[in-house]
Amino acid sequence: MNTDSKDAEGVAVPERRARSRAAWGRVTSLLPSRGDLVTIRRSPARDLLAGGTVAIVALPLALGFGVASGLGAAAGLATAVVAGAIAAIFGGSNYQVSGPTGAMTVVLVPIVARYGAGGVLTVGLMAGVLLIGLALARAGRHIRLIPAPVVEGFTVGIAAVIFLQQIPAALGVAAGEGENVALIAWQAVRDFAAAPAWPAITLAGAVAAVMLVGARWKPQIPFSLLAVTVATGAAVWARLDSPVIGALPATLPSPSIDFLDPAAIPGLTGAAVAVAALAALESLLSATVADGMTVGSRHDPDRELFGQGLANLAAPLFGGVPATAAIARTAVNVRSGASSRLAALAHAIVLALIMFAAAPLVAHIPLAALAGVLLATAVRMIEVGSVRVLVRASRSDAAILVLTAAVTLAIDLVWAVICGLVVAGALALRKIAASARIETVPLTDEDHHLAEHALLAEHIVAYRIDGPLFFAAAHRFLLTLTETADVRVAIIRLSRVTAIDATGALVLRDAVERLEARGVTVYLSGMRPEHAKTLEAVDLLDRFRKAGKLFEATPGAIAAARSHLTAIGVIPRPQTAPDRVGA
Repeated sequence: MNTDSKDAEGVAVPERRARSRAAWGRVTSLLPSRGDLVTIRRSPARDLLAGGTVAIVALPLALGFGVASGLGAAAGLATAVVAGAIAAIFGGSNYQVSGPTGAMTVVLVPIVARYGAGGVLTVGLMAGVLLIGLALARAGRHIRLIPAPVVEGFTVGIAAVIFLQQIPAALGVAAGEGENVALIAWQAVRDFAAAPAWPAITLAGAVAAVMLVGARWKPQIPFSLLAVTVATGAAVWARLDSPVIGALPATLPSPSIDFLDPAAIPGLTGAAVAVAALAALESLLSATVADGMTVGSRHDPDRELFGQGLANLAAPLFGGVPATAAIARTAVNVRSGASSRLAALAHAIVLALIMFAAAPLVAHIPLAALAGVLLATAVRMIEVGSVRVLVRASRSDAAILVLTAAVTLAIDLVWAVICGLVVAGALALRKIAASARIETVPLTDEDHHLAEHALLAEHIVAYRIDGPLFFAAAHRFLLTLTETADVRVAIIRLSRVTAIDATGALVLRDAVERLEARGVTVYLSGMRPEHAKTLEAVDLLDRFRKAGKLFEATPGAIAAARSHLTAIGVIPRPQTAPDRVGA
């Protein structure tokens, strides 16, 4: 067999086969493995108990987030069942619990207002495809690098949006039209003040108070379900005139949901990117939290994206909304003793049984009670301790947090993250540029003869650049270098340059040319190998090599400088004292 044969595109067959094997290996690495089965068999009883506990906590949240998204409680419950099961099987964490979340509802509400239910379902499918693409591209490790002030900022912003979204239901008034949640909440307050009706606000306030106080008193007790149950019973017993969530399907909807016309898909691209970005970010953050709560657990970020992608592909087929991992439910899962992904799968199964067996009872839950659940959830989303630490850490961190939260509330999550990242990057560059410095360093050790040292200081100057030589700091270096006066030789020491970009290399070349134009001979020493390509690109390295002015260590540059000064008659005789200066 001729191993050098090529296919129709001119690619060698062995190379093509190697690429195919690598691509297939990348796919198989994202699929469930035998190790998952081994983990599930360790403590099935504990996992089943933990899954049941999480389901009790998740039920009112799934219903509430479904209502808040605009597709109804059934959509939230279908999402928790379908997405929760698929993400549990295919996800990258043994403890992750997925379903509808408050952050996702913030993104979905404008989509529902503009495109209707079909728009949300279509966006869910598109986001699923994007997440799978990110997983195959192995982007999971990079998405986790978002700065903490940005994460905390949009968490605060999301919590504020969720809180404002629930004001109309909590007050028992109809929500106004539009996308500005602050204006809608203000209009609801005005409508309530014009004609106060106390049953709804009483139910919502009582449920929220019980959840907040109960969480501090006995965190292991599902006060959300208890509060909703009592509120529902009280509303039925007192026959309060309060809107309820409506009838739930006795089974999961069949995969015959109406999606948008394909011609409308280009207009939803931005929304799909926002949903995929949020699902990726929140899921990876949740998985990181789960790792921190357990011993020896590490999630696979790319597999987690793959699992969330499949979950978001499946959920819309059953009328569900886009899903992501939920930090609160994942934390409950870990605290309840979960040891494998069987717990998250059991949570989905229990919710499905509730949908099948208790749909008539669940349908009587007042909307005000679910509004109370979400009000309390919004309050609990804000980690006061983390916010306080970031605000006190530095003014820049505080500014990033406030900016991200404000943009989330005023515009949307995507612009908030973009603005936060841009400002964080700009401030980080400013700090890095400020930390980089250039300074004059002594040429010889202290045991050299003072006369010789004075002679060297009169004719030779050595500069050491510490830190990155890049666009944000390069021109400051140029100014310092070109201010050199009354010397014949300049030695530029590059051993402590941590990074150099094209701008830095160009500025260095400009400084060298300006010095040489004034008759100053320039030597370079201590250049790191990783910087050679950048310096070669600006035609600086070859020129110094050919002229014999590039040295691995500073002593060689000093010796060359002495020889040069001796040759032109500045130094009358060769220097004999040995040098002990490192690069």
